[in-house]
Amino acid sequence: MGEASTPKIYSIAAHRGFADALVAGLVPRYSEPDVGMARLTLLLPSTRAARTVQEAFVRASGGGLLMPRMAVVGDLDLDETLGALLDPLGSADIPPAVEPTRRWLRLGAIIPEAMRALGREPPKGAALLKLAQQFGATMDRLLVEDIAPDELWEQRVIDAMVEQSAHWVEASKLFAAVQAMWRGELEAAGMLDASARRNRLFEFAARRWRACPPETPIVAAGVTSAAPALADLLRVISELPRGAVILPDLDLSMSDEVWDELGAAGARDNPGDPPFGPGDAVTHPQYHLKLLLNRMGINRAEVQPWHRRGLAAAGPERSHAISALFLPPRASRAWVDLPAEKRRLSGVRVMETAHPEAEAQAIALLIREAVAIPEKRVALVTPDRGLARRVVEHLARWNLAADDSAGRALSETTAGRLLLQLAELAGERAAPVPLVAALANPLVRAGADRGHWLDALRRFDRALRGPRPAPGLAPLGPIAAKARVTQWWEGVEPVLGPLLTDEVLPLADWLDRLAGAGEALAGSGLWGREDGRGLALFVEDLRLHARDAGTMLEAEDLHAVLRDAMEAIAVRPPYGGHPRVAIYGLIESRMARADLVIAAGLNEGTWPARPATDPLLAPAVLRALGVPGADFRIGLSAHDLASVLGAPEVVLSRARRDQSGPAIASRFLLRVQALLGELGDAHRETEAPRLAGVIDHADPAPAYPRPRPMPSAAQRRVAVSVTSLDRLRADPYQFYAASILRLSELDGLDAEPSPAWQGTLAHAILEEWHKSGRPLADIATEKLAEMNSHPLTRALWRPRLLKALEWIEDAIAADPSRKPVLVEAKGEIDWRGVTIKGRIDRLDFDEEDGCFAVVDYKTGSPPKPAQSAAGYALQLGTLGLMVESGAFAPWKGTVNRFEYWSLAKRQGSDQFGHVVSPIFGEGNRSGIPLDEFLPKTKGWLDEALDCWILGNNPFVATIVPDLPNYGTYDQLMRLEEWMRLHGENGA
Repeated sequence: MGEASTPKIYSIAAHRGFADALVAGLVPRYSEPDVGMARLTLLLPSTRAARTVQEAFVRASGGGLLMPRMAVVGDLDLDETLGALLDPLGSADIPPAVEPTRRWLRLGAIIPEAMRALGREPPKGAALLKLAQQFGATMDRLLVEDIAPDELWEQRVIDAMVEQSAHWVEASKLFAAVQAMWRGELEAAGMLDASARRNRLFEFAARRWRACPPETPIVAAGVTSAAPALADLLRVISELPRGAVILPDLDLSMSDEVWDELGAAGARDNPGDPPFGPGDAVTHPQYHLKLLLNRMGINRAEVQPWHRRGLAAAGPERSHAISALFLPPRASRAWVDLPAEKRRLSGVRVMETAHPEAEAQAIALLIREAVAIPEKRVALVTPDRGLARRVVEHLARWNLAADDSAGRALSETTAGRLLLQLAELAGERAAPVPLVAALANPLVRAGADRGHWLDALRRFDRALRGPRPAPGLAPLGPIAAKARVTQWWEGVEPVLGPLLTDEVLPLADWLDRLAGAGEALAGSGLWGREDGRGLALFVEDLRLHARDAGTMLEAEDLHAVLRDAMEAIAVRPPYGGHPRVAIYGLIESRMARADLVIAAGLNEGTWPARPATDPLLAPAVLRALGVPGADFRIGLSAHDLASVLGAPEVVLSRARRDQSGPAIASRFLLRVQALLGELGDAHRETEAPRLAGVIDHADPAPAYPRPRPMPSAAQRRVAVSVTSLDRLRADPYQFYAASILRLSELDGLDAEPSPAWQGTLAHAILEEWHKSGRPLADIATEKLAEMNSHPLTRALWRPRLLKALEWIEDAIAADPSRKPVLVEAKGEIDWRGVTIKGRIDRLDFDEEDGCFAVVDYKTGSPPKPAQSAAGYALQLGTLGLMVESGAFAPWKGTVNRFEYWSLAKRQGSDQFGHVVSPIFGEGNRSGIPLDEFLPKTKGWLDEALDCWILGNNPFVATIVPDLPNYGTYDQLMRLEEWMRLHGENGA
């Protein structure tokens, strides 16, 4: 074939900028008069790479230019994108590819059959479909390497498998069984897995182009995948008369000794040898390129340098420094003897910040500084999507719109969240949190009437707070009526009704119901934006294949299944961001270049990511099969960083802490610092972190004083309840907030039963029992049902509540001389012009001595007698004063018993119920003598009124900090601030 027999393989050095250097060389080589580049076919690794190269053509054209045909080697429709070059009629013998979604769902049906055949019980629902995803991923790892299922039973693989634990052996057997069943189904349908079909297309193209070279030029650029079928195709392209293969960042300056130290990289001396030796440097950034060259049958000496350079190119010394930076272990000893000029990474800076928020702020400042320079392009490259979103938000400070080109998972978008919220609502039977979250989604009633919708929803939300009601929509009707939004709820209930069913439904039917509910709530806005369009494609694809596969799901599994599937789909923003600012993930950054590149998130576990072990095939089995191990991806991450380091200016950034604690610097960053050695201080970026630390700086706020509100005399004249008197004396500020400002604490949605809820329930049961005499158990059942409590709440609380209530019944029956004469009665008196009001749980009349007993029920621990002696547990005493003053007419007289009846367990016992009295001597070593109890209570009451209600004392916060309270208003009074600054006494 003459010229065609000599491979034409080139490498664009890291410092040259791949996309721009590629275009700078392609235009003079392949452009033709009148047709420009239209006859050229470019094979590129990804859609994002095609877009990057297209942008580079626009920059280089200086005007109009006919673009080349671009085909992506990862495209399922590769034969269509290459068009006539692959002759679709000739490739028609290759079976079509099965849709990935169909394969996933069918594997979910096959796995249970295989597990039962092996005597194992399969998982169900979401766990089963998650396992099906893992099976598909493992199959693809083998298919990309062209490993046939039969190879699992070759001797070298069996030997590796025998050495594994029983878990791995069983997993391998299951994998082999499932794969065999799936291949049988594929053959019956006349289809191939997508990865297998791509390999067949590569083989077909290689055969066709080897036999009949195309007349038009074909160039493969930036392709680094070492899949055997693709490597063979690249070899053929390199030998075409008008073909070429252009690799990114292949290190041609590396010595042969260092190149050999990388290991065999798939080259076997004997057919039975494993393709990857234990000494292979799979984490080196050049390893996957060596593997590709070996599989192409190309010696590194045959690769020629690409002498064109891009617009954002660094000096050639940068590539030499990158080569030295990533030397394998033995060769890196040469660092000791490297002169300073060989270790200097001119234009590279290292930036360390305290935490991710500070890192994002510093990066935003660097970007803002860069865009102030005309024509300067800046790119942030990070695998940390959270960090990228933080930077986007910080750039908004300067009205800089920067789009994260890696996009967001569909599950994190507004439209995706609405579908997931409705799925969660279905699975949790309209539990409060998913219910309110779905109805409050920004897409719901996004038009002019959204304000009215939110007003009704807020009222409903307030009425819904507290313990979870019974499941379903029926218990929510009374709650909506209580909130006075019945008409609004009558419009919501029919929309959500189809989602609440106990049936096991086909997944396709669930999707119909979810889409219907979403449209009823959000209208066409659900599908209108880029996330909605992505959601529409997702729903249609999943619904189509779920119907064919017959996938059945319970409501409880719906949310997890949809979330897992949606997380694999990226939604990218439309164009419209700043033209000179780009934010890339690692995949998106390949081939892209800017004048300033910020590589962020350089911590272990982020860049590089933690290697993930295949859950089905042991690492030793994969190695025996010829599949690169998990550490292979570390080498790809290293290559990504090596590409980034080729920019004229580079900032390597990390945070010393992350959300889980101290973070370990990336091994790549540690290499940079080790190579720089004593030169490291000159390469530190300190100004951006400093500015980030002061950009929001303000002078220290003055020490927050202890709150001392001083309402007017008219504002002070409020009623005092018997339960708030303690609060007034011990923490006047809390009384001020509750009784004067009238601020009350809201319960949370789906909250645990609070003491107030427990007390309300117990008092309601006892009130009905005292008045009707009906059995306590019947009343408890009714009251729990009236409170719309969840069945689990009823099951947990009913037995212990009945135990305590039975103790009360027995205690009353044991003293027939005491007769309850009042139950849950309200009363009030005028005390020196101030209304004192209270509710007495029970008032007993003793027929023997003609006196009264004041009883207060407590669902928790009652106040200790010592608190009463100190003047802070005044409820019983104040109620006694009210009884003797006639507040509960017609019952009026002397009170000589004051008792807390606690429904809690007795200390050191499993028995519920006990009585505590604040009176000294009634089994108490502390407390107040009976004859002094009411006079002292009267004195403390008068003192409190004189100081705060009738007087002008400030309502000082927390006079007695040790007194037990709920801390409802601690945040409002900024308790921790002034107590820390001034001490507990406010000094």
